[in-house]
Amino acid sequence: MSKKSDWYPSARGEQLAMARDWVVQMNAKKAAWGIPDQVAADFTAIVNDAGAALEASENEAARTPVANAQCREAFRRLEDAARDIKRRYFLRPPLLESDVISLSLKVKDRHPTKHGAPAAQTTLETFLRGRHELGFRIVYITGSPEEAANKGYRIWYKVVPPGEAPPEGPEELTRSFYTQRKKDVIPFAYGDSGRMVHMAVQVENGGLKGPWGPMVSALIP
Repeated sequence: MSKKSDWYPSARGEQLAMARDWVVQMNAKKAAWGIPDQVAADFTAIVNDAGAALEASENEAARTPVANAQCREAFRRLEDAARDIKRRYFLRPPLLESDVISLSLKVKDRHPTKHGAPAAQTTLETFLRGRHELGFRIVYITGSPEEAANKGYRIWYKVVPPGEAPPEGPEELTRSFYTQRKKDVIPFAYGDSGRMVHMAVQVENGGLKGPWGPMVSALIP
């Protein structure tokens, strides 16, 4: 089944209308678009079969379980053929952007918006998750998770054995991992239980990092 977010229409009538429009354009431009005659002919036949099957399934006199099954099969073949043709012929030159739009398809955005370095500052709230694990939640101090630049979070931390001085600032934290979750878990080694872990966060987007958040500390369970 086609998803609503997909380019392929969800209703059979819309699928057939798109396919019939493709047939018209393919037969007119197949030489310019590099589509073999046989491919265009085979697709035309599949479209015609789907149209006939839909008509039979909607006809009160001809509607039977067999006709309904044949209609489903015909539209599965139509979807498979449409997706194959789009992948093999419609997503590359010599088609122009105007050609792609004329086929009721979206032009791929080759110039994504650059959001730059994130400016938000965040910190962590920790909670017990399990043995040798600490759960945490991301808390925004400034900015908002809705801002486009705030894609993910670089969690920095350092486990400090008894008797060792704690880090003076986040720059001394030695280990890190990246997550896009606002609620996640840090697993620790068995021998880390009972030690203190010191943590800080930087919002991260494509390798660009925002300002440090304040360090927080927690006892590893």
